[in-house]
Amino acid sequence: MRNHPASAGFFVSVSLAELFLLATIKKISLFLLVVLYVVAGVNHFIHPQFYTDIMPGYLPAHTTLVAASGIAEIILGILLLPKKTRRMAAILIAIMLVVFIPVHIFMLVQAYNIPGYQTSVTRAWIRLLLQPILIMWVLWHAEKNLLEK
Repeated sequence: MRNHPASAGFFVSVSLAELFLLATIKKISLFLLVVLYVVAGVNHFIHPQFYTDIMPGYLPAHTTLVAASGIAEIILGILLLPKKTRRMAAILIAIMLVVFIPVHIFMLVQAYNIPGYQTSVTRAWIRLLLQPILIMWVLWHAEKNLLEK
């Protein structure tokens, strides 16, 4: 057992096996994030109409913004892999997710107001409520494991 500093200046006792388990979980989580963002980015090019349709009217150049966000998701997803760029990529993905929140709110409002809108109210709520979870998940990868410190 090792003592490691935890929040508020307290120490917690953590076994080496627990540290390795956490490191393994974090590696799997990182792999899933990379796949998620690369696939999501590619999806912007496979189904661009879905993304342009959910964008608020006050945003200009919907097609260009959809392509740019797709490229950003692909590049940032890949940049999560090297340790050298992981922190920067994770922070930029978190910022991107915050920037996307108004689009998710717009989509939710549209789902309530337009019968037969391309997504249901439930799916729009799920997409909106997933944003803070995705932000916390990606920011977890901005920090080093206890084994890496």
